Amino acid sequence: MQQIIESIGKYLLAVVSPLIKHPDKAQLRVAGSEEGDMVRFRLVLEPGDIPRIIGRNGMTASAIRSLAKAAGEKAGVKVVVHIISREELEEES
Repeated sequence: MQQIIESIGKYLLAVVSPLIKHPDKAQLRVAGSEEGDMVRFRLVLEPGDIPRIIGRNGMTASAIRSLAKAAGEKAGVKVVVHIISREELEEES
């Protein structure tokens, strides 16, 4: 399970980094379910980078989520990817 999480995490950062202006500030947070059948990735970005990742009509974000979900399904794990800004994360705390 840990290997799956690491490989999907590396994929997410590798795909997102060239598309954003502040790749050094991008964070990936991971939370799994207690049963081990679901993994939730939170991609935390600078507010100005969010529109770059969402893309026109959400197509870029949809493609990123679809590939991560497919990789998880291949390993029998449900994968959910949330894309949030650093400000949204601070508001939740």
